[in-house]
Amino acid sequence: MLCNDCGKNNANVHLTKIINGKKTETHLCEDCAKKYATFNSTFSLQNIMTGFLTDTKLETTENIFCEKCGMSYDEFKEYGKFGCSKCYSSFKKRVAPFIRNIHGHDYHIGKIPAKAGIDLKNKKEIEKLKINLKESIELEEYEKAAELRDEIKRMEKIL
Repeated sequence: MLCNDCGKNNANVHLTKIINGKKTETHLCEDCAKKYATFNSTFSLQNIMTGFLTDTKLETTENIFCEKCGMSYDEFKEYGKFGCSKCYSSFKKRVAPFIRNIHGHDYHIGKIPAKAGIDLKNKKEIEKLKINLKESIELEEYEKAAELRDEIKRMEKIL
């Protein structure tokens, strides 16, 4: 597919805009895309994602700093990368809604290998059931505890 702007080069940058429910697609070569770029004329995931980090509901004039490395939230928005492992907790209030919108949650779930998936899922489920069983006993919900105990035994037989 040729570039929509110059019509000469192959388009390798594909932009989709949705404004007021109207979708428009533009296909550009790298040279033409650089003309329209507003982020230092470089295309990187960090630069694109930092554009999404501005949420006027959460933005305040106060700048937050990481207590470990000293990076400011403004610096994070500019570079799109955390400075250290503590930055996420320091900027969590502002970053978590953005991450939740992308992933559906704001905590790490991880992936389970397909071959080991069933056993691993069952083991994790048993662990959760045991925690719920302990809580039910502490709250003196003995009927619920008995159901949980039976479910744990059933799942352990499967393993």
